[in-house]
Amino acid sequence: MARDYQLQQPQKKGTSGIDYEAALNKEQFAAVTSPPGAALVIAGAGSGKTRTLTYRVAFLLDQGVSPKDILLLTFTNKASKEMLERVKELVPQDLSTLWGGTFHSIGNRILRRHADEIGYTRSFSILDRDDQKSLMNTVVGALDIDTQGKRFPKADVLASMFSMMRNTGETLEEVIEVRYPYFEEWGVEIAQVEQAYAKKKHEVNSMDFDDLLILTLELLKKNEELRELYQKRFRYVLVDEFQDTNYIQSELVDLLVGKHQSLMVVGDDAQSIYSWRGADMDNILGFPDRFKDAQVFKIETNYRSVPEILNLSNSAIQANTRQFHKTLRSSREAGSAPPALVPLEDPTAQAQFIAQRILELRDEGVELEEMAVLYRAHHQSLEIQMELTNRGVPFQVTSGLRFFEQAHIKDVAAFIRLVVNRKDEVSFKRLALMLPGIGAKGAAKLWLAWQKTGWGELADPPKKFSDKLLEFAVPKKAKQSWEDLSYVLDELVLESGFPAPAGMIFSILEGLYDEVLQANFENYDNRRADVEQLMSYAETFDDIEEFLAQLSLMGGVEGEPTGKKEEIDPEQVTLSSIHQAKGLEYKVVFVVWLTDGMFPNGRIIEANDEAMMEEERRLFYVAITRAKDELYLTYPQMNPRSYTGDVIQRPSRFLDDCPQEMMEEWRVGGGGW
Repeated sequence: MARDYQLQQPQKKGTSGIDYEAALNKEQFAAVTSPPGAALVIAGAGSGKTRTLTYRVAFLLDQGVSPKDILLLTFTNKASKEMLERVKELVPQDLSTLWGGTFHSIGNRILRRHADEIGYTRSFSILDRDDQKSLMNTVVGALDIDTQGKRFPKADVLASMFSMMRNTGETLEEVIEVRYPYFEEWGVEIAQVEQAYAKKKHEVNSMDFDDLLILTLELLKKNEELRELYQKRFRYVLVDEFQDTNYIQSELVDLLVGKHQSLMVVGDDAQSIYSWRGADMDNILGFPDRFKDAQVFKIETNYRSVPEILNLSNSAIQANTRQFHKTLRSSREAGSAPPALVPLEDPTAQAQFIAQRILELRDEGVELEEMAVLYRAHHQSLEIQMELTNRGVPFQVTSGLRFFEQAHIKDVAAFIRLVVNRKDEVSFKRLALMLPGIGAKGAAKLWLAWQKTGWGELADPPKKFSDKLLEFAVPKKAKQSWEDLSYVLDELVLESGFPAPAGMIFSILEGLYDEVLQANFENYDNRRADVEQLMSYAETFDDIEEFLAQLSLMGGVEGEPTGKKEEIDPEQVTLSSIHQAKGLEYKVVFVVWLTDGMFPNGRIIEANDEAMMEEERRLFYVAITRAKDELYLTYPQMNPRSYTGDVIQRPSRFLDDCPQEMMEEWRVGGGGW
């Protein structure tokens, strides 16, 4: 039997001079100084998670652990860089042999050394998203898939399908059935693409980002000698944001830890909000079952929020059954205003209240960059963006482009612009380019054919665009879509003129554009919701030209972002989805559209899936815990422009979990309602 013998490092213990007990609170100290072995650290919102991990690395180094024995896994390069810089400040020594970085960067480092073991060379290329799309298109073209009858998913959508399959362990059939049911009839062809794409990557010695994890896992599973080499090297493994790990990442961690099981994972199950991109909360909930001797530490002292906000957040998450129960305690003194519950008449009133309150807070000394408006879905920011723009309040949108700048909103506008102005070359070509089989040259030829009809010179719009458009020569692949486009344009003109703007958008969406959204965009549901919100906004207009003018003013010149001043203005209000805001904090937070169907999401209510509803509640919890000093919970009581026809809005069921005595209801009057 082999004997274990450990070389001792010449470094003395405690060389940093850190007084860990003085530098940390009792909860952090217990986790940081815990003995080797498996440890789960449940770090609540604002509790100093980064500080705990950083001091844990420093503590290991102070105990004589060599930097080369430590592996620190994070989810962003920024987090890894920040932690390592803090460690250097605490323990000034050479950390060049410490492996710290994202899962993907660590996978890349391993594969660069051993790629030849799995049939690649060590000089393999890494495909970014554009490279991936290009290679995917090459594969689809080589397979000669017949897409004349119905749209085949674009490369972006295919890449998302394959990524979800590979990172969750689900089959391709399961991914399509649950997440892309409108592509089930293409199941066989999509499977062919997946197989051909994998083969093609190997042929061109290239890997996509998923391969950096999956092939690393494959390499370590098949090569026992190599696996043991890395298990012996990484005697101490630390993982940040463990609640966000997926199936592959969890497998990789288990494999690297091996028998020594000296693993510390840090995270917060109450902030697990990314199942839609493959994260598996069971990884953190099941940690004590997988590691029988694991210690569990809870860090419940919050340094961010006033007690009034924390008390509400503790109540908001209690209804969830699947969680590590904890109670956050504020390190700050009580006495602040309680969170405000603000019912408003309608979406316009909600936007007016938020804009007015932001200006008042700025006058009171709160800087704009210390304020954020958070929402469940991007389209819920429409009226707020408009109101802030009208009042000259600079803002940045971190959940994506400003509403009217988004590609799908511009697509819909192009239909309407063309029927109103038949000389609009930009809109004509935009419509042509969204169809399968038509590129820039094809769109230019179709535009020349359109000009020759002379219909752009007519004083009144033609009654039937299809009379001319169906005579044009289009690629075989685009024939059906071109016909659909022609008939949709027909619907946008009446004997008496133009239909109401909202009716035009309905015809565009149901006649053709819904299929375009499904085929072209990975986040189809969100983009359709945006178009429906645009339809609701259009209900306020009777005149089509006025509606188009407003779109242009709000969206800027074709393709260009608006508000150059706002882009460089250092003081801006943040508008963000809650998913994008995770990990951030603001003095003042507005959480908006707190109505059933908006938050929680209507599809989740209809599905009656408790696990999905619990994730929605965790999302609400994340939103609340972003606030440091003031929190406003707002909702419109009526939505007269709702696409679904609902008028009276029920307050979010999540508000039922919040005791009334913990909130102060504001009765808002006046204004334009």
